[in-house]
Amino acid sequence: MYSITPWRPILCGPEPLVLPVAGDTVRAGFPSPAEDFAVERLDLTTILVTHPQATFIVRLRGDSMREVGIFDGDLLVVNRALKPTHTDVVLAVVDGEFTCKTLWLKHGRMKLKPANPTYPEIVPKDGQIVEIWGVVTATIKRFRA
Repeated sequence: MYSITPWRPILCGPEPLVLPVAGDTVRAGFPSPAEDFAVERLDLTTILVTHPQATFIVRLRGDSMREVGIFDGDLLVVNRALKPTHTDVVLAVVDGEFTCKTLWLKHGRMKLKPANPTYPEIVPKDGQIVEIWGVVTATIKRFRA
């Protein structure tokens, strides 16, 4: 298990974060002519934040979620207003430590599953405290500063 450190959540406020958008999509195959793009403005807050008072961002440390595309250093957008459901990626507190895992709920049992086979599943034992703190709704990656 790894922890998300340092624990300094950044609350997502209602202020818009408006950036220019060139077109609706960009092809990953053959290039398309640049003149097809019309520039408009897009508010990232409306895309990433559905509950501003319950949404925050934390930076992930560790590689236990790499097979779902979440890597060390990514920013997690976490919504505490959502009810966690089976297969959600969640931010959980296990014995006082934060961790990011996939929530597994079946037949009245719960476990936290990593997305890296070198990490063990977390299956709560009798008396162990496991709290689902929020649902990860998006990740933000930086490729270059």
